[in-house]
Amino acid sequence: MTTSRLTTESRSAALAAMSSEPLDILVIGGGVTGAGIALDAATRGLRTGIVESADWASGTSSRSSKLVHGGLRYLYNLDFKLVAEALHERGLLLDSIAPHLVTGQPFLWPLRTRVIERAYSAVGVGLYDALAYAGARRKTVPFQRHRTKSGAKSVFPDVREDSLVGAIEFYDARVDDARLVVTLVRTASRFGALAASRTTVTGLIKEGGRVAGATVVDNETGAEHTIRAKHVINATGVWTEETQSLAGDAGGLRVLASKGIHLIIPRDRIKGSTGMFLRTEKSVLFIIPWPEYWIVGTTDTAWHEDRRRPVATSADIDYVLDHANEVLTSKLTREDVIATYAGLRPLLQPGTMDESKSTKVSREHTVTEASPGLVVIAGGKLTTYRVMAKDAVDFALGAKAKELPSITDRTPLIGAEGLTATRRIAGQIAAKHGWEAKRVDHLIARYGSAVDEVLATIDADPSLGTPLAACDVYLRAEIAYAITHEGALHLSDILRNRVRLVYETRDRGVDALPEVAEIAAGLLGWNKTTSTREQKEYREAIEAQLAAEQTDSDAAAAEALTQAGVVT
Repeated sequence: MTTSRLTTESRSAALAAMSSEPLDILVIGGGVTGAGIALDAATRGLRTGIVESADWASGTSSRSSKLVHGGLRYLYNLDFKLVAEALHERGLLLDSIAPHLVTGQPFLWPLRTRVIERAYSAVGVGLYDALAYAGARRKTVPFQRHRTKSGAKSVFPDVREDSLVGAIEFYDARVDDARLVVTLVRTASRFGALAASRTTVTGLIKEGGRVAGATVVDNETGAEHTIRAKHVINATGVWTEETQSLAGDAGGLRVLASKGIHLIIPRDRIKGSTGMFLRTEKSVLFIIPWPEYWIVGTTDTAWHEDRRRPVATSADIDYVLDHANEVLTSKLTREDVIATYAGLRPLLQPGTMDESKSTKVSREHTVTEASPGLVVIAGGKLTTYRVMAKDAVDFALGAKAKELPSITDRTPLIGAEGLTATRRIAGQIAAKHGWEAKRVDHLIARYGSAVDEVLATIDADPSLGTPLAACDVYLRAEIAYAITHEGALHLSDILRNRVRLVYETRDRGVDALPEVAEIAAGLLGWNKTTSTREQKEYREAIEAQLAAEQTDSDAAAAEALTQAGVVT
């Protein structure tokens, strides 16, 4: 096995290696689906490369509701197979694939009528539980629990008296979506995958009418590379049509973009120990507790603007607040909103652009051949990324897939192996470094058993063992680790997708810039000019986003970002 560290050096070496020798599989797109495909292909022993035009998880895969769930609402449509598949994947993630990143989370489903609704809801949630445990290796979350009105208020005191007569408590799971993606890429790299972020595909190579690779540009240096591959897999989500069009054929998938926004609310503004799940007229509303804050969302509205610039508008923010306040006594206001984030869901449209091409259709995702040698996958959701990845690689290999079956259902991600032992020595770690137990729990929840790598950076430089001055939730070592192990190349990479101060602090991470830049400069070789530019670009991006959030339409919000030259 090769190193799992993603660094500037590993990135340059990966581009050189991809350019020098043909790949079996080239994956375009560094979201959860592309990262999953890279891991699936690499663990089959295939020479695999993955490129992403921005940072890992920079699009949809860092802006989800951060849930690993079966999709309870799909039971209303009798989609039993779809729900069972998602629940099976939830179980694998909780049990063995990523138990450090995926955490069981209880939710309340408020009931408004005493008998009929409780009866059919109990059947629905009971079926949800039954599907989760059918064939499961072990129980990963508790079964449903019925609560009276007083019982519901005991675990969620902020629920309004008139919003329920009782509730059903059920479990799903939550996940830091961006960390999951970065960990997938690192694990793929460990098994030999060549990974390069900030590398844009500018064209697809065709030989004898077949796609045989891609031309790419290194966004950091401007250098162009030619990568040859037996199979190219397009996993670019809302950019699917744009990428597949590079082949020059009329085949492929149709994908529309739907915007979903979320609000970050201080932990002390909502009194509750469970989450809450509600159906709205347009979507669903999740109120999800995290250690330091609540995530409240989401919306589901068509997006027709630049897909690099989704943002929550003033109208979106009011919509989510209004729906949350229908069930909360705390009466949230705009002043309670720490931050917002917006993402675009790739909505797969029926059929394919060329119906003559072979296709594999799931209830939520589709794999097809857009052009000979070019496989395209779209649709699906974060929870089922592994199934999507398996389907994509199986489709690319065709009959050969039986000789090299997927093994990702039994391949733990980095940080999963040895997790139980690591948790058992948490007290020793805390004592050695003089930390509270909460600090060590935070580190293990983010890095799992790989926390020893973070601790090693502190052993080498004790100054990294102190918290950030602007946000003491994170250690300086976590900034360094983002660069030395997790492939961060810019301040935005660190603050958006590694420590995520972009939405966990009211200033969106701006106050932490000097300290974060000081750590980054030493590790990335920045001079003062580069450090100053990086800080300036981040500040301007945040200012533009805040201005966009004051607008009342998607068009005005996107224009505010465009005028500032900012992508979110």
